Amino acid sequence: MRRVLITGGSRGIGKSIKSRFEGDNYITYSPTRDELDLSDVDSINTFIQKNTTTKFDIIINNAGINDINLLDKVTLEEIDLMCQVNLKAPILLLKAFIPSMKENNYGRIVNIGSIWAVVSKKGRGLYSSMKNGLHGITNTLALELGEFNILVNTVCPGFTLTELTKKNNTPDDIRAISNSIPLKRMALPDEIAELVFFLCSEKNTYITGQKICIDGGYTAQ
Repeated sequence: MRRVLITGGSRGIGKSIKSRFEGDNYITYSPTRDELDLSDVDSINTFIQKNTTTKFDIIINNAGINDINLLDKVTLEEIDLMCQVNLKAPILLLKAFIPSMKENNYGRIVNIGSIWAVVSKKGRGLYSSMKNGLHGITNTLALELGEFNILVNTVCPGFTLTELTKKNNTPDDIRAISNSIPLKRMALPDEIAELVFFLCSEKNTYITGQKICIDGGYTAQ
């Protein structure tokens, strides 16, 4: 039975990904913030130590934060926090759990990026840079781990109709955003989850090192 580690599995896209794997009887680990606080290196190290004997077959780095601010307005604290959660934490988790994948000669890793790692927007400088950095890890690991039958990809969701999206946007806002997308609607979280599941499944045997947008055609404009 394959074991899956997914961060940020309590809501939104992460919750749908978690449900998709559970629905196919994968053993799924989705730590709460009390169990794994990605903003705290000590918490990450504690989680790693508690799971030294756990052999994860699949790792999905989904959790992240997206603080919006113009680059000349950002504080050092914002830079440090965005880097810690969106880039340093995934690196530390991968560093800890990749060795057991190599021993098993099997693994699937998906890093959740964003369309803002493909295009950008005012105020997304930090977020875009961190998500592009995460894809840099994807590219390098695809080269380093290919011989061990470990496939590594980045999935970049576009606008997605999560509960948080509904909370932070009026119906008019959602309609306006939807009209900016060629398919004229936002993605459903389950659609993102289905792509992630395929990339992590036994059906994916040859896709690695890729940055895959699932955005209804938004970045094709």
